Amino acid sequence: MKEFLKRRSGRVMVVVFVVLALAAGGLYEYIVSGGLIARQKPAALEAIVTRWLLRVSLPRSAKTQKNPLLADPRGENVAAGKELYSQKCEVCHAYNGSGETEMGSGLYPPPLDLRGPQIEQTADGVLFYFIRNGVRNTAMPGWQLRDADIWRLVLYIRNLPRVAPASSAAEVSPTSVVNAAYVGSSACKSCHGSLYERWRKTRMANVIRDPREHPDAIIPDFSKPDPLLTFSKDDIAFVYGSKWKQRYFKKVGDDYFPLPAQWDVTNKLWRPYKVKAGKDWWTPYYPDDNMQRPTGPTCDGCHSVNYDVRTKQVTEWNVGCEKCHGPGSEHVRKPSLANIVNPGRLNYVDAGNTCIQCHSQGQPLTAPAAGKAYDWPVGFRMGERLSHFWKLEEHKLGETTFTHFPDGTAHKNRMQGNDFVSSLMYTHGVSCFSCHDAHGTDNNALLWKPANVLCLDCHGPGSPNGPHAPTIEQHTHHKAGSEGNECISCHMPKIEQTIADVNVRSHTFHFVTPTMTDSLKIPNACNVCHADKSTAWATTALKTWSDRSPWRVAQ
Repeated sequence: MKEFLKRRSGRVMVVVFVVLALAAGGLYEYIVSGGLIARQKPAALEAIVTRWLLRVSLPRSAKTQKNPLLADPRGENVAAGKELYSQKCEVCHAYNGSGETEMGSGLYPPPLDLRGPQIEQTADGVLFYFIRNGVRNTAMPGWQLRDADIWRLVLYIRNLPRVAPASSAAEVSPTSVVNAAYVGSSACKSCHGSLYERWRKTRMANVIRDPREHPDAIIPDFSKPDPLLTFSKDDIAFVYGSKWKQRYFKKVGDDYFPLPAQWDVTNKLWRPYKVKAGKDWWTPYYPDDNMQRPTGPTCDGCHSVNYDVRTKQVTEWNVGCEKCHGPGSEHVRKPSLANIVNPGRLNYVDAGNTCIQCHSQGQPLTAPAAGKAYDWPVGFRMGERLSHFWKLEEHKLGETTFTHFPDGTAHKNRMQGNDFVSSLMYTHGVSCFSCHDAHGTDNNALLWKPANVLCLDCHGPGSPNGPHAPTIEQHTHHKAGSEGNECISCHMPKIEQTIADVNVRSHTFHFVTPTMTDSLKIPNACNVCHADKSTAWATTALKTWSDRSPWRVAQ
C-alpha cells in the first residue's frame, strides 16, 4: 500500500509540474506577445481576475456609505464637482464620461465609461473609495482631496452631461434587430422593472387612453352645454392628450376619426378642431371633413408602436419601449447589447432621430395618394436611417408659412426636431436625451434636472461654452430666482403655437432680437415677458448691456 501511495504521489507531482510548466510557458508567451502593453486587449481570464480582485479588495464599509451631499437644491455641489471633474478627470474620461479621449485610447485598462449601468449600480461609497485610493497598476490615481470635494465629484459623476457617442445605427443595430418582431412594453418589465414603472406614469405612455378603461382621462365636464360640444362621451373611443389640449377620436369600422371640438386645458374652454384646407401639406388628399380624415394616416403612426398600414392594427397604443429601442423579440429571447437598439449609444444624428421621427413636421419619401397621405415615416423602425423614410418640411428664408417663421424657426408645436437640427447644440453632438429622459422624471418636460441646473452642466460663467460673464445674473441682467434669469427664458422662448394663445418653447436656442420682431414678425423673448413694452424699449435696454455686441442687438 505504501509503495502504491508513493507511486501515485509521484505521478501527481509530475502532473502538477507539467501543468505549472505549461501555465508558465503560456504566461511567458502571453507577456512577450504584448500581454503587458496598454494597447492590447487582455484575455478574458485576465479581465475576470482583475475585476474579481477589485471586488474583494473593497472594504465592507464602502459598499454601504451614502453621499452626504445628495440634497443639493441649488446645484452648488454639482457645479463644484463639475469644476473638479474638468481639472482631474476629463483628460482621460472625457467631459461626458465616455472615456473617448486621446489619453483614454492609449490606456489599459481603458478609462471606465462613467455613463453606463455599471456606474449606476455602483454604491456612492465605492466611487468615493476608488477616487480617494486609486487602483494599482492602472492609470487611476488616488486623489488627495478633501472628503467634501470627493463627494462633490461623486455627485457630479451621477449627473454627467448626456451626449451621444459616435457609433452609428448600423454598428449598434445588426440585422437581428431589424428582423426582430415587436412584443410590447410589458415584455420589458421583468428585466427593466424600475425603468418600466417610471415610463408607465409618463405622458408618453398615456398620450392615448380609452375612456372606458380610464374614465378619469376625460378632463372637461361634458354635463355643461357648449355650442361646440356636438358629441357625447359615448362617441369617444380614444382620448388624446392632457397637457395643453385634449382631442377626441371616434371609431367607425376599423378606423378612428377626430371629433370636431378640442379642450383647451390652459384656458379651460372648448375650441373647434379641424385642419383647414390648404394649411397642412396633406389636406389636398382628403375631403374637407373630419369624418373622412382617418387618424391612421395622419396621427396613429406616432401615437402607437408598429402601426400596420395594411391591417390598421398596432402592437400597442402610446409611445412604448420599442418606439425608441426597436423590435425586442430577439432581446427578450436572449438579452444582449447586440440585439436591441440603445439610442444612448448611437451617433448624434441617429440618436436625435429617435425623437425626430415624431417630433417634426415633414413628409414620407414615398408619393402620397388620395386617402393615404401619411403624416409620419411609414416603415421606419429604430436601427434604420430615418432619412431613408422621411424628409423635414422645407422652408424658404424670408417667408412665413404654416410651419415656419421667416428665419426658419418653427411656427407651431411638434416641430422640436425641425428647430433642433438647425441649432449649434445639434452640430456639437448634443442629443434630445442629453436633456430629456423619456423613461420619466419629476421635472417638467421630462428633463433630467430643473432647466437652469441642466443648462449649467455645460454652460456657466468662465466656461468656454459661455456665458461670458462673471455671474449668471450679470449675463441675464435679471435677479437670481426671477424668470428672466432662467436660461430657457431667452434661449428657448415660448413662441410656437400649440393651441390658440398657448405656446411651447423654441428649440433653436437662438436669441431672437426685438429688431427681428420688427423686420420679420418673429416673437422675441424680451417682449414675450414684457408684453406691455414696445420692441423699441427692448432694443434700447439691450444696447445698455455692455457685455452685448451692439451690432448683434441691432440685427
